[in-house]
Amino acid sequence: MRPMRLDMAGFTVFREETTVDFTDADFFALVGPTGSGKSTVLDAICFVLYGTVPRWGGARGLSNALAPSANEARVRLVFESAGDRYVATRVVRRDGRGTVKTANAGLQLMPAGFDVTKLDTGLSPEDLGEVVAGTPAEMEQAVLDAVGLPYEQFTSCVVLPQGQFADFLHAKPATRQQILVNLLGLGVYEAVQKKATERAGQAEAKLAAVDKMLGGLADVDDAALTDAGQRVDRMRELAEAVSVAVPELDRARATAREVTAALTALDAELTVLAEVRPPEGIAELARAVAAARSAADEAAAAVGLAEEREEKLRGELAAAGDESALRLLLKAHADRERLTGEVATVLAAVTTAQTEHDAAAGALAAARATAERAEAELEAAFRAHEEAKATDQAVALRAHLVAGGPCPVCEQEVSRVPAMPAGSAVARAVAAGKAARTASEAAKRVVQERDAAARELDRVLLGARAEHDQLRARLTELDEQLADAAAPAALREALDEHARLRRTLEEAAGAVRAGRDAARRARSTLDGAEDRLRRAWRQFDATRDELARFGPPAADRDDVAAAWAALAGWAGEQAERRRADRDGLAATVGQAEAATSEVEARIAALFTAAGLAAPGDPLRDAAVAVERADAELRRLEERRAQAAELHEQRAGHEREAQVARALAGHLRANNFERWLLAEALDLLVDGASRILRELSGGQYDLVHDKGEFFVVDHHDAGLRRGVRTLSGGETFQASLALALALSEQLAGMSTTAASLESIVLDEGFGTLDAATLDTVAATLESLAARGDRMVGVVTHVPALAERIPVRFEVRKDARTARVERTGR
Repeated sequence: MRPMRLDMAGFTVFREETTVDFTDADFFALVGPTGSGKSTVLDAICFVLYGTVPRWGGARGLSNALAPSANEARVRLVFESAGDRYVATRVVRRDGRGTVKTANAGLQLMPAGFDVTKLDTGLSPEDLGEVVAGTPAEMEQAVLDAVGLPYEQFTSCVVLPQGQFADFLHAKPATRQQILVNLLGLGVYEAVQKKATERAGQAEAKLAAVDKMLGGLADVDDAALTDAGQRVDRMRELAEAVSVAVPELDRARATAREVTAALTALDAELTVLAEVRPPEGIAELARAVAAARSAADEAAAAVGLAEEREEKLRGELAAAGDESALRLLLKAHADRERLTGEVATVLAAVTTAQTEHDAAAGALAAARATAERAEAELEAAFRAHEEAKATDQAVALRAHLVAGGPCPVCEQEVSRVPAMPAGSAVARAVAAGKAARTASEAAKRVVQERDAAARELDRVLLGARAEHDQLRARLTELDEQLADAAAPAALREALDEHARLRRTLEEAAGAVRAGRDAARRARSTLDGAEDRLRRAWRQFDATRDELARFGPPAADRDDVAAAWAALAGWAGEQAERRRADRDGLAATVGQAEAATSEVEARIAALFTAAGLAAPGDPLRDAAVAVERADAELRRLEERRAQAAELHEQRAGHEREAQVARALAGHLRANNFERWLLAEALDLLVDGASRILRELSGGQYDLVHDKGEFFVVDHHDAGLRRGVRTLSGGETFQASLALALALSEQLAGMSTTAASLESIVLDEGFGTLDAATLDTVAATLESLAARGDRMVGVVTHVPALAERIPVRFEVRKDARTARVERTGR
């Protein structure tokens, strides 16, 4: 498996859409600060293929795929495997209850030569190629078929995550053996072994079936074949004898059929002639038709007389005048009398309203005069108040006057000081003013009340006058309408005459209806009688037509009863003549049937002698007997040949079962596959040991014994140590050597679709010293230089990153992580 392009959005630290383009990145490094998201790139590759990530702890860690506060994560990977190009997609979402589930997962086989850059143009999923898996449930098998590795082995041989770098090194022998089986495609030998076992079982089942069939063919011997041949000869002799007797039987049967048919025809003619008899009541039918026709004519005449009387009454009613106009004139007389009274009443109301209006107008004028006088008195009181205030001010100055002294106002000498008046003139003026104001306001209220009463009387007077004018106008109209009209008494007499004529007309119309009903009933009776007569003639014609072949006499078309009587008499005569011929014909039929029975008995005796049941169709039954005898002979001959063929088949099935059992025994897991695994493990350990020797400066070799890994320490006199006793740096060197050997050697040995076209190491290179780091870098460069493997590392060691041609720098800010490609 070789990644080409990775797209992420909402996945862990990659909140925003991020693309990592691995095109032409045969040797690359993911670099960046700790926690920036370098390992997350590898997590995305594992996640989109297998739906989980090693450090999540299984599928229950699916919520780790979502970026903080994100509700959806989308990952898409374009990769090549075994020469084909695929695109894998996986989407997870958080629902309304907070549960994170896989919403969509799919794998598509892309067309050959598909340009990956077209993914940036917004292609729909249908444009990406053939759908290999369309649901999450289908993804596991589809990815296994495409990549060739299950999840556990993918994370041990292709993408080696942090903390699991040494898994293959420390794996149990059984687990390591299963990984090698998948990588090398050794499962095909197990499948061959199972197929061989299956074929052996099938061959043995066929062998048992052939033996069972041979057991059923044990009765096919020479005696059975001889008996079958003799039976064929007997059946052929029977067929020849029957072929001679059957024509004689056919002639006898033909004769019997002819005379029987003649007797049957004669009996049929007798039956037809015996059924010719006049219908019951045929003589009374003509009389009934005549009576019904006379009654219908009388009813029609009665209807004509009733219609004439009805029409005469309608003319008299029309000459009596229009009843509606008479009623309108009579109503007009009543309306005029009523309106005359109403006019007098309204006129009296107008006179009363006028009187009240005049009185109200006088009261209003008086109130207005009173109000004017009160207003004048109020003005006089106001002036008196002003004069009193002036007088009080002068009196106030007198208190300061001294006879012979100067006046404070005019500065002239005061010759005499006037006496002080008793009381204040202002108080008297104020009291007089309040009384005048009260009187003025009361007078204005009276004016307002009288004015309102006068306006209301104006309205009443105008309404009364308008009503009087309307009544007078209506009375004038009625006078004009009744100018030439008759008196009410004459109008009532005319209406009474109208009522009498209408009652008489209704009686005449009832008589017309009754007459028409009677006429309809009479006509219906006539139609029924005539219909029965027509049916009688049709029945006669039908009966005569049935007797046409006998030559019946001509019929009288004027009298149906006479026609029926003549036909019945003739039919009786014809029947008597035929009864005289029947006895001789019946005897001939008996003789023909006896001859037929004799021939049938002879043919039955032939079948009984041949050991067969009585025949239904002698020729057919004899032919069937011959065919059955021939078929039985052929069946025995075929069973003899089948037995010989089955003996040959049995020998073939026996050989096939022996070969399949032998092949299955050779390919058992503890034989051939174990040998192949041992050879593969030897090659793997040899390659890993060579790489480890280079990494450790010649200190260590890697060996295995009974499936367990050991290192040989040449700096300690060749001491053999278990791999679990190695230090962290030593474990890294051994694990890297084993991982590189898996990628470099086992891929070339694999015979299946397992694709080890890339290896990505996510491990702490910072634990290595400078010399070891240089050796590791040189080893990786050599592996990448071969051009048939993609090699990637995740590191934050600058010395290692600078030696790698393509670098993907991963940076993270407060919102999202980003990836930028640098280098070549």
